[in-house]
Amino acid sequence: MSVKNIQSSRNKKRYFKEKVFKMYGVIALFISFAFLVTFFGNMIFKGYSGLRQAKIYTTISITPEVLEDPAYAFLEDDYYYISRDEIRRLPLKIQDSKDMMNKTFNEWVIADSEVDQYLKGRPNRLKNSDKKYLDKLKEEGKLKLFFNWNFFTNGDSNLPEIAGIKAAVFGTIYVMIITILVSVPLGIATAIYLEEYAKDNWLTRMIEVNINNLAAIPSIIYGLLGLAVFINFLHVPRSSALAGGLTLGIMNLPVIVISSRAAIKSIPPSIKEAAYGVGASKLQVIWHHILPLAVPGILTGFIIGLARSIGETAPLLVVGMVAYIPDAPTSFVQSTTVLPAQIYTWSTASLRAFTEKTALAILVLLAVMLLLNTLAIWLRNKYEKQW
Repeated sequence: MSVKNIQSSRNKKRYFKEKVFKMYGVIALFISFAFLVTFFGNMIFKGYSGLRQAKIYTTISITPEVLEDPAYAFLEDDYYYISRDEIRRLPLKIQDSKDMMNKTFNEWVIADSEVDQYLKGRPNRLKNSDKKYLDKLKEEGKLKLFFNWNFFTNGDSNLPEIAGIKAAVFGTIYVMIITILVSVPLGIATAIYLEEYAKDNWLTRMIEVNINNLAAIPSIIYGLLGLAVFINFLHVPRSSALAGGLTLGIMNLPVIVISSRAAIKSIPPSIKEAAYGVGASKLQVIWHHILPLAVPGILTGFIIGLARSIGETAPLLVVGMVAYIPDAPTSFVQSTTVLPAQIYTWSTASLRAFTEKTALAILVLLAVMLLLNTLAIWLRNKYEKQW
């Protein structure tokens, strides 16, 4: 065989391997895209119905007997399909407004979760006789689906028809405030010290290795650290935003340090040398030249770390933030929960109606995280300078 033929055969094999390798990449990309479409499609399919809530248009008669037994207020046929929360709160409404006594009026009231699931075509435990009666109400226009404002304005509840994410959202905000106050100043200060002040010796190199290792530690380890240090030793209130924020702040520190150091390193040495050349002190160089130019990179790392913290569940479960919290917190030391922990709680509930609540809460959490990551990309592209 001639040299030319041998070379041609080798080229064919090489090109064939290249095509196979390229095909593997396309297959991997397709599988990843299919997984994302399946995941988001499943969440949207399960969760979109949670944006609507069934209500029944019923007659309510207020008599003195209602204060003893709210069942007297509703039509007997409708009573069994109305949310227990509506029935429980009726005597409180009467006590708050004495003008309601001895009056009859019509009102849209929240339906029971089983009725809600039936109206949405979801699996339910209703009998055939119940379904016939509900079909009759639907034909008469007395059973409809409305936008579910309760999901955004209510806290957690044992009744899925009125359960919402308000308490979890406020708890998440409180926790993130503490996380930012702990991780950002300490992280940036540590990065500045390691880059501008620390000498290149064995101690500095050991600190750098440990920071990189801490960034890869499973998050539940930070939960155990928070439990041991902040709750058991410093006696921070368990299940509070302060305990959760301090735990996530320590967990977020390595990410802030690494991203801030990378941003500071990206600044050309000539800028610092020029500042020193005109007589600037080290503090002036850092404050007036290094930090302003490093802000886009620092912000990007901070936002990505914050998005990771918002989605964390394991460390917060360890510090007790998985409790039943129906009301939004009003202070940093009050017991609260966060959105990931609320999702975990609903996912373990036995009632089927919590399935759509779980999926909808996941969509809300994903939307927030995607928004934060998009903001990080936008800030990086807008303010990052090419040297």
